[in-house]
Amino acid sequence: MNDYPVDNLLTMQVRDDLDPEDWDALRALGHRMLDDMVDHLRDLREGPVWRPLPDATRAILRGPLDAGGADPATAYDRFRETVLPYGTGNTHPGFTGWVHGGGTPLGMLAEMLAAGLNANLGGRDHAPVEVERQVIRWAAEAFGLPPAAGGLLVTGSSMANFIAVLLARTAALGAGVRTGGVGPARLAAYASTGVHRCVPDALDMAGIGSAALRSIPVDADFRMDLAALETAIAADRAAGVTPFLVVGTAGSVDVGAFDDLAGIAGIAARERLWFHVDGAFGALAALSPVLRPKVAGIERARSIAFDFHKWAQVPYDAGCILVRDQADQVATFAGEAAYLTPGTHGLAANAPWPCDLGPDLSRGFRALKVWFTVQSFGAAALGAVAERSCALAHHLASLIDAEPELELLAPVPLNIVCFRYRADPDAADHLNRTIVADIQHAGLAAPSTTTINGALAIRAAFVNHRSREEDAEALVAAVLAAGRAAVPKRGI
Repeated sequence: MNDYPVDNLLTMQVRDDLDPEDWDALRALGHRMLDDMVDHLRDLREGPVWRPLPDATRAILRGPLDAGGADPATAYDRFRETVLPYGTGNTHPGFTGWVHGGGTPLGMLAEMLAAGLNANLGGRDHAPVEVERQVIRWAAEAFGLPPAAGGLLVTGSSMANFIAVLLARTAALGAGVRTGGVGPARLAAYASTGVHRCVPDALDMAGIGSAALRSIPVDADFRMDLAALETAIAADRAAGVTPFLVVGTAGSVDVGAFDDLAGIAGIAARERLWFHVDGAFGALAALSPVLRPKVAGIERARSIAFDFHKWAQVPYDAGCILVRDQADQVATFAGEAAYLTPGTHGLAANAPWPCDLGPDLSRGFRALKVWFTVQSFGAAALGAVAERSCALAHHLASLIDAEPELELLAPVPLNIVCFRYRADPDAADHLNRTIVADIQHAGLAAPSTTTINGALAIRAAFVNHRSREEDAEALVAAVLAAGRAAVPKRGI
């Protein structure tokens, strides 16, 4: 008996697809959307860096979704009213919080093209897969990796670092780890105290445990102490623990420090460890002749994690994992399933598929916006963006040095400046946290905070290609005004 009312469904008076009934009306709405977004990006500097989300608007967004169907123009009006004005602010040139790229209008258009294709880059034989492979080859060549290199575009460096841990785990324990797990193996990984939190998280998710990460101290410039690294490796071997991974940082999240990658590569080779570089934003210093010496040794890495959505200004999300030998990816991720069997010709050809190189079977066409960015601007222009952001950081540092009320809390090796408004030590952390929140709420600037040697710091990271000297100057003026207003009020 057929319990599914096929005949009834086929004769019901319902839409048989989700395409518009009026294509010209959709075209007009699309042009309106495009014009509005181009104007929005063009006029960013005229508005506040960030706007707090009003309680009434938040209540609307937290309420039930009207899923009954509405005119698309009505939905767009709701977007303009409740979403567009209240973004993170990272497209604005005055945004220096965390490490967010600014995106580009061209990247926005590439996203539209990719959505129109609606390609699944998990596999099969189609041009979008070749576009991603072309992007990966370009990136591998930019970092000096050999022709056998592979890689994938992923959500961001958190996922890229997780993939690197899995690659290193398989290399250390063999393919059996994929079915049997780590078992009684006691593994140890090594990274500086400035490593990003996603690295211990990756060890956790890989079943190794975050306690397997040895935090290696840093020197006065926040670079990993290589002698301490060697001591830690020797101690683990003596205790019957198996060292398997060492992570070098190219651009630490707090201050932008670079580990001695060449030195770490030498130790990794001698100790037979997987050498991975977390270069979330700093790895792209390789595109600048001026900054490239900072990543010397990166070409010796077995894997590299970085983000195109930071210094390369590709819209979110666009992370990347590069692997020195694609065979390591296949050994770690390839699997068998009847419905995913590659063929020698037809749509099922073109192996190995991306789903054999990483954990995702469903993958969007992230590569297109990267492809457009690289082809349209070129590596030299992207490298110049990195150089200018570092120059802006040094300009900000010079302004801070010239102000007795402000003090630097860390060296400025790259594009990140950590400083604070001077105050009584017992009150300084609270004061500077308040200053940051106040100038964010005022829309004047949007730095973030971190902790440097136990002291809360105002942290300004220049990543946006739109930022100029006037934005650094506006940040200093805003901090001074907020600090001066706050100190008498709080009796500091």
